[in-house]
Amino acid sequence: MSGYRFTQYIPPENNQNNTFQDLLKIFLELINITSGNVSETLSWMNDLDKQYNLTNDGYGMGDFYDDLKKNGYIKEDPLTNGDVTITPKSEQSIRQQALDEIFGKLKKGGAGDHKTPYSGNKGDEFTPDKRAFEFGDALSQISMTDSIRNAQVNHGIDNFTINEDDLEVVEKEFRTQTSTVLMIDISHSMILYGEDRITPAKKVAMALAEMIKRKYKKDTLDIIVFGNDAWQINIKDLPYLQVGPFHTNTVAGLELAMDLLRRKKTTNKQIFMITDGKPSCIKEGAKYYKNSFGLDRKIVNKTLNLASQARRLKIPITTFMIASDPYLQQFVQEFTQANNGNAYYSGLKGLGDMIFSDYNRNKKKR
Repeated sequence: MSGYRFTQYIPPENNQNNTFQDLLKIFLELINITSGNVSETLSWMNDLDKQYNLTNDGYGMGDFYDDLKKNGYIKEDPLTNGDVTITPKSEQSIRQQALDEIFGKLKKGGAGDHKTPYSGNKGDEFTPDKRAFEFGDALSQISMTDSIRNAQVNHGIDNFTINEDDLEVVEKEFRTQTSTVLMIDISHSMILYGEDRITPAKKVAMALAEMIKRKYKKDTLDIIVFGNDAWQINIKDLPYLQVGPFHTNTVAGLELAMDLLRRKKTTNKQIFMITDGKPSCIKEGAKYYKNSFGLDRKIVNKTLNLASQARRLKIPITTFMIASDPYLQQFVQEFTQANNGNAYYSGLKGLGDMIFSDYNRNKKKR
């Protein structure tokens, strides 16, 4: 007689390696919040250890620090009195952790490019759609099963022949490359009112960069930050990104984004903009024109003009507004209409999911 035998479950011991991995996840999360400050991160971890007993008598925070160095996550710089910094390995691990947190585990894919609504015999990937054979179709496109079935139906089994009219081919769809510029607002409002908005924005940027690197290898991603001015940063610099005492010069960000995209040879181009406030600054010569007390017509009109210019260049702009003020939503609506783009009014929690979905949707035609 077969059956089940139950015994007492004894959980495995939390060995040193597991303890290190658990602490590493916390370290990578906090290092993003502290903008790459290792000393501050480890100080926070010591406080958390006192409160939540993250370590034990067999493995302490000192052991964790040594293992971080041994495994190449941090390094001490002898030229700066032993200042401790994270390494490229940590930067990549932060991007991977952000990808796992926001987008989940990516399924193993093929070529990893974006679908378009166009198909034909010169496409890049087979689709479920079938049609009658036409002159010029490749032999590799012929669906043998469907073609033989058609021949049997049309001519019978006893006198089996197959003609051109019996042939069916499988449609192939084109794949396309996309060039994306991600704009991140680093004005002071991104940390106002006790809400940290810059850390989720950084996470989304890192997750998007890692996703493109893994799944859409032919795509390009440029990252711009904008405050009083706008400038481009490297993906590896994202963990160190901080807000400043800046206003919001959306115009400078859009001008730089469009300039970067003009240099790309790809047909499909798009801009993603993450912001929580109104445009409140433009540059006139060497001076800044600022107005933080409402929607300034001078600033707004220049911003809307750039949105229209991007539309003429066939560059859609998707705005992710991390704010719910009615007058800001009205501005975003006008901005989106001028560009014929998309807009989302989002909390921080769903930001990554929306950017992921919008990126994959790839509505832009070839």
